[in-house]
Formats: sequence, C-alpha cells, structure tokens
Amino acid sequence: MREKLEALVKRLKDEQRALIHALALSEAAPSQSSLQRIAQLEMNIAAVENTLDEYAD
Repeated sequence: MREKLEALVKRLKDEQRALIHALALSEAAPSQSSLQRIAQLEMNIAAVENTLDEYAD
C-alpha cells in the first residue's frame, strides 16, 4: 500500500507542478479556479502524506 500512496503523491505533485508552470508561462493573471485547484491539490497531497506517515509508525 505504501508504494501506491507514494505513487499517488507523485501524480498529485506532478499535476500541481504542471498547473503552476502553465500559469507562470501565461501573461494573464491566474483565474480563481486555477488558484483553487492548486490549493485543492495541496490539501490532497498533505492528506496522502499524512496517511503515509501512519505507515511509517
């Protein structure tokens, strides 16, 4: 299970990073929905990492 959770964290971080890079390349101000998506991804990453911490104990 640990490997699956680590893979999920990687996918979430990759998605978040791609979105941030796309926003950085854009000349326009980020939309509220894009900023919310980044924040949602961050919360999901933290939740999965917390679950991973439980496996370390």
